[in-house]
Amino acid sequence: MTCGAPLDVKDKVSDSGWREAPRLRDMTEFRFSGSTCQVEGELVPVAEINLSPQDAVYFEHHVLLWKDESSPLSSLKTQGGMKRSLGGMPHIITVANGPGRVAFSRDAPGELVVLPLHPGMELDVREHAFLLASHSIEYSFVRIKGLANVLHGGSGMFMDRFVTAQYPGLLLLHGNGNVLERTLRPGEKILVEPGGFLYKDSTVQMQAVQLPLRSGLMGRQSMYLAEMAGPGRVGIQSMYVHHHASE
Repeated sequence: MTCGAPLDVKDKVSDSGWREAPRLRDMTEFRFSGSTCQVEGELVPVAEINLSPQDAVYFEHHVLLWKDESSPLSSLKTQGGMKRSLGGMPHIITVANGPGRVAFSRDAPGELVVLPLHPGMELDVREHAFLLASHSIEYSFVRIKGLANVLHGGSGMFMDRFVTAQYPGLLLLHGNGNVLERTLRPGEKILVEPGGFLYKDSTVQMQAVQLPLRSGLMGRQSMYLAEMAGPGRVGIQSMYVHHHASE
């Protein structure tokens, strides 16, 4: 299982190959390491984690909804400090350690995407989309120079990068609206509105492309899209928000 969907839910795939991420039922519970995660609610879903003493999860501090008083918090400094701050990205990540219960949500309607990461996996996620990750997953970031530049004249789109080494881990994302996933064959390309991009395997190459549009005899307009080239998975969200502070 790579998407975190309940095992008794059948895949729903469109004619063009987009797989609908099955919406997790209210009060769905699953395990990772020695801990459990329960999804509560559907419109603005909440992830409630019951951490075992040996486990921890990290997150952007503003997604914390509530926690047990006894559950300790600490901080994890990320690479890139000032560059991330100027781009509107947090340069300090908060860590919740077990034992204890802690809950998370984002202030937007949508659905939670549960992504178990096996050893040796690497996933890129759009800025401000990850909800939490288990402590066994390494965290860094990359910047795509061009996607936001051509759209808003900014410094580029930041992506969070999650990598597993010898141990598996669990990654939870929040997708605005509905989430769809498609697996690209080697060399297969699709064009995606940059605001709709949610996540991709690191093997998928991503760059900005400009499409000229004719508008009358002398007029010309352009559309800027993100070109995704396989192999690997691409995840999109049907409702998107451009974070102007990071662009």
